[in-house]
Amino acid sequence: MTDKRANIIRWFLRSAALLLALNEIRGIILAAPVFYAMYQAGGSWMAIWLGVSSLLGIAASVIIPLFVIKKVEARLDPVKA
Repeated sequence: MTDKRANIIRWFLRSAALLLALNEIRGIILAAPVFYAMYQAGGSWMAIWLGVSSLLGIAASVIIPLFVIKKVEARLDPVKA
């Protein structure tokens, strides 16, 4: 019974990770016109900083939850002798 619960939780976590990644891809697509406008504005240091900060935020919002999911999945695995 515990193994069945662990499999359900593992499936739920992996589904959540996939949906999170797809949501971030959608965010990048919607942000593309903003980045293009910053490029057209001349690439000032402020525009470059905003672009880099946005991309790092998007990357962090995908990478950090994936690490958390891996840690949770590792705790779900039975202790191997």
